[in-house]
Amino acid sequence: GYGKTEVALRAAFKCTMDGKQCAFLVPTTILAQQHYNTLCSRYSGFPIKVELLSRFRTPAEQARIKKQTADGTVDILVGTHSILSKDVKFKDLGLLIIDEEQRFGVNHKEQIKNLKRNIDVLTLSATPIPRTLHMSMSGIRDMSVIETPPEARYPVQTFVVEYNDALVREAIMKELARGGQVYLVYNIVKTMDIFAESLSKLVPEARIAYAHGQMSERQLENTMMDFMDYKYDVLICSTIIESGLDISNANTMIVYDADKFGLSQLYQLRGRVGRGARLGYAYLTFRQNKVLSEIADKRLSAIKEFTQFGAGFRIAMRDLEIRGAGDILGAEQHGHMAQVGYDLYCKMIDAAVKEAKGETVKPEIDTVMEIPIDAHIPKKYIPRETGRISMYKRIAAITDIDSFRDVQDELIDRYGEIPRSVQNLLDIALYKSRAAQLGILAFTVRPEEVRFTFGADAPLDGAKLFAAVGTIDGAAFAAGEKIALVIKNKHKTGEEMFRIAQDAVNKLLLCTENAD
Repeated sequence: GYGKTEVALRAAFKCTMDGKQCAFLVPTTILAQQHYNTLCSRYSGFPIKVELLSRFRTPAEQARIKKQTADGTVDILVGTHSILSKDVKFKDLGLLIIDEEQRFGVNHKEQIKNLKRNIDVLTLSATPIPRTLHMSMSGIRDMSVIETPPEARYPVQTFVVEYNDALVREAIMKELARGGQVYLVYNIVKTMDIFAESLSKLVPEARIAYAHGQMSERQLENTMMDFMDYKYDVLICSTIIESGLDISNANTMIVYDADKFGLSQLYQLRGRVGRGARLGYAYLTFRQNKVLSEIADKRLSAIKEFTQFGAGFRIAMRDLEIRGAGDILGAEQHGHMAQVGYDLYCKMIDAAVKEAKGETVKPEIDTVMEIPIDAHIPKKYIPRETGRISMYKRIAAITDIDSFRDVQDELIDRYGEIPRSVQNLLDIALYKSRAAQLGILAFTVRPEEVRFTFGADAPLDGAKLFAAVGTIDGAAFAAGEKIALVIKNKHKTGEEMFRIAQDAVNKLLLCTENAD
């Protein structure tokens, strides 16, 4: 309910105005109908022909739409995965919009790849799957996050409770009293009619209907349309309503057996209520006396924890942490890179992306730093463990003087004056990065001695190097398998020798092959 559809509408409009066709791919028939209605009303008055290809259309209508799409008469085609079939041909497709991408399986995505070789693709999702999120974060895809909610919107009040008749009756009556409607998500299609009958006895005041994907097309369409037209107060339904339905008068949702749903599903379901100016309520229920599994408990706790606006992105990040990023080229949409570890995997992906873009990828040197000084973040300075871990990661990522100053400014701004031990940590991170630029494999500091061990491919100009070494007190090259520069200075502590080492590294940086 943040305006993803609005972004899609404007992108589709721009595409058709430039003379190209647009395909709008959605996961469910009901959502396809809703988007079709929205597009028709928004584009009325413009020379844009919108068509819908779904099971709500008769075979004759489907054949006509496919023919018009092939000859270019249809500008925007909305549909479920049926628009991916081989007999749907576009004359000049320019943009593919995929709504609720997390609902499509790998096979569908392979078909989408064949469709989108040379066209632009816009993917919309409140909770992207781990692989998509990871690809965005590693530069393979571009990502935009909408963080500002529409005006006069309130977060949905979420309750995780045991199912009981009194609670259900109270929740329904409370919503009816303010003239609203209720979704009751019951995902067992076989017994849905029996459940609807028992609910009618529990709340005789309410007009109750039920809907699920195994109904005939016409029956399902009529039930949903009647609910939208306020002919029913309560809609008992399967997860068919999960994706993108927008009925602003329905502001209470009761989910039966919520412990059997995934994190993204629960978030999507909850997103169906509270879409107008009214406060929405979501009751996630589980059966009485049931012992929840650890994973189900974690899911329900997370959905309760992330109630603020825009939490879908955080939920997707939590999902990425819990399930891993999956294969970028394979069929796995989640899972851990057990063989190489996540950070190394990210570095490998980053290098591959740069190579594909034609950028030069330098072999990475991880300089070993041995420095006998106190370098850590004290608990007194950053009390929260998560804050300290986050800051250690920020410091480890320092690559140049700009990122060094950014971290320094952030520390002063958030936590006050920087203690000596934290400043030492910052200096070590900066000089580790500078040593790597010089091809130094090991940077060792001891009282009275500093030793730099160079790799075979160190990018140093020999003449400049010998001239620079002559300006450093106590510096000399040491014989051995690898080139090593040793600086000796009597009566100096480890900390003093580290300062001397910093000056030496700064002088050596002027000796690199591309330094002026």
